[in-house]
Amino acid sequence: MIGPERFSDLGEYAFPRLRRMLDAHEPGGEPVNMTIGEPQHPFPAFVGDILAQELAGFGRYPVNEGAPALLDAMAAWVARRHGVTLGHENLMVLNGTREGLYNAAMALCPETKRGARPVILMPNPFYQVYLVAAKSVGAEPVFVPATAATGHLPDFTAVAPGILERVALVYVCSPANPQGAVADESWWRALIALAERHDFRILSDECYSEIWRDAPPVGAAAVAARMGADPERVLVFQSLSKRSNLPGLRSGFVAGGPRAIAAMRQLRAYAGAPLPMPLQAVAARVWADEAHVEENRALYREKYRIADRILGGVPGYAAPEAGFFLWLPVADDEAAALKLWRECGVRVLPGGWLGRDDGAGNPGAGHIRVALVAPTQEVQRGLTLLRDCIYG
Repeated sequence: MIGPERFSDLGEYAFPRLRRMLDAHEPGGEPVNMTIGEPQHPFPAFVGDILAQELAGFGRYPVNEGAPALLDAMAAWVARRHGVTLGHENLMVLNGTREGLYNAAMALCPETKRGARPVILMPNPFYQVYLVAAKSVGAEPVFVPATAATGHLPDFTAVAPGILERVALVYVCSPANPQGAVADESWWRALIALAERHDFRILSDECYSEIWRDAPPVGAAAVAARMGADPERVLVFQSLSKRSNLPGLRSGFVAGGPRAIAAMRQLRAYAGAPLPMPLQAVAARVWADEAHVEENRALYREKYRIADRILGGVPGYAAPEAGFFLWLPVADDEAAALKLWRECGVRVLPGGWLGRDDGAGNPGAGHIRVALVAPTQEVQRGLTLLRDCIYG
């Protein structure tokens, strides 16, 4: 036996699996990588200067919950963006939001819910850390389809009452990865009311919220505050990776009720990896600056227009409301990904690898995820090749 049985059906992670599938073949042209959501736009020019000024901080152990200056910057950003006032007790700095999304389940999911095995709900398709977090705490993962029929957002209100009684946590991603759909105020109100009724927490993954087409996505914390919901009901996860093109900084945060944050801080004290102090200093400055975010958003809006122009005639094409992925229909997602690479040199991700069979099929199958992160001209070339190869 190599490892615990609970992880035996995870399968190979998507990106090593993709390399194994594609790299056995020569590309059919100059490669265009449209797979991983790794932003390629410039990050703020001041980052290097701040890092140089703070190098001595690498000689100190980092502050577990986050340096006061960084917590101040994050709280100020939440107040500007969402109109919600937070204290330091409501915030914790994360070493990338994946760490937080995983450790929230570790810190907050009970061993039982109403005397039975707890359930963790998640959209399907989904960010894969949601599943491994559920398995790590012994919860039952329940996949809720997010398809065109549901507006590409999961309808948690349709979950069977017997399951809802056992729900401890619900993972949500808005703007959605991979579909780019955005939850509006009424959607959030319905979910928060459901959480109040059935006593579960909402883990709101909002990492793509600062890349949008027409209007800023509403945040779960703002809606919960307007509803007067229990402050412990919602935890929000944010990141500088997409907002500020700094995926290598590994800087994010979680905001929530003081009891939930205290539990996550305690777990971090025993088993976490706090963000180094020089990186915390950089993050504080980056959260305080919005000029580079506006520039970044403008670049993505141009890419939305390019995608609309090139793919607008494709049956089933849906322009994303936010984020930087296209979710495109194909007959066979693995075959389409292989064809694009072998004939055009374009790398995309099969959508079925982001979902699970929920008993009615895998809602990710029959789609490819296309990341719009490369420079504009390369995105235009890649989308043109994709259209002509798959839909021509």
